[in-house]
Amino acid sequence: MLKAGVLGAGHLGKIHLRLLEQSERYELIGFYDANPEYAASIEAEFGYKYFSNIDALIEACDMIDVVTPTSYHHESGMKVLEAGKHLFVEKPITVTVEEANDLIALSRKHNVKGQVGQVERFNPAFRSVVDRFDNPMFIETHRLAEFNPRGTDVSVVLDLMIHDIDAILSVVKSPVKSVSASGVSVISKTPDIANARIEFENGCVANLTASRISLKKMRKARFFQRDAYISVDFLTKAVEVVRMKDAPEVPGDFDMILKNAEGEKKQIYFDNPDVADNNAILDELETFADAIENDTRPVVNLEDGTAALDVALKIIKEFKLL
Repeated sequence: MLKAGVLGAGHLGKIHLRLLEQSERYELIGFYDANPEYAASIEAEFGYKYFSNIDALIEACDMIDVVTPTSYHHESGMKVLEAGKHLFVEKPITVTVEEANDLIALSRKHNVKGQVGQVERFNPAFRSVVDRFDNPMFIETHRLAEFNPRGTDVSVVLDLMIHDIDAILSVVKSPVKSVSASGVSVISKTPDIANARIEFENGCVANLTASRISLKKMRKARFFQRDAYISVDFLTKAVEVVRMKDAPEVPGDFDMILKNAEGEKKQIYFDNPDVADNNAILDELETFADAIENDTRPVVNLEDGTAALDVALKIIKEFKLL
């Protein structure tokens, strides 16, 4: 079992602590939190060992899970990697691309693994259709949430939209050509609702909307590609795959047939995969253990996290042009 430690015991940090303790792949060594009184209360309530010294915790572990506020990701990650330990860091990877590149360089120098917590990659609905993506050319996403003061220290792009940015970059195998966006601050000092358009060099276009001031929750993505439409509901963990193929010479009574302007006939059919239930956070942590033990590429490596951050920051930069 890999020895694991957690930096940061806030809302998400407590979830990571619980899952690492339950996991059969890790031995939870303990945690560090910058607030000693709060840390003592967590230790008393849950029994996790509190380390008052970050370096002591890092030294005792094989892998460190960084779940601190984003502004501390760079400093914490550098400590972990400099000690030659494997790094799991929550999204966004860092505040700037330059900081993220520091982590990449140090991980390579010490030959250790790094993974970014882009949890939607492990959503069972998304995972069930990963092998069905084939050069999507138009993508539309909506990620809407009710207002929650937690997370409003950063733009809605880094808080919510970055999930969809990462998912899109993982399925579109082409460099980003251009980004345009608009955002509005309604309650917070940073944008609470934003829309972005990402154009790729292969012609694919992605239109993303994110809001944290909605009256209802929504986390949906729609992918359009040649002869197929794929819909992923990250919230309800449901998928819909609609495909088209050449129509049979003699259609059945219940076959759905379309005829285009050129006279070609296509049959519409559903190709919905089974969606296996899972705990996405536990899965991302345990696949990182696989990468460490088998010396393979993490599902969302530091380079992936940096690419998503780069696009997110380009979107945010567009707001300043308005």
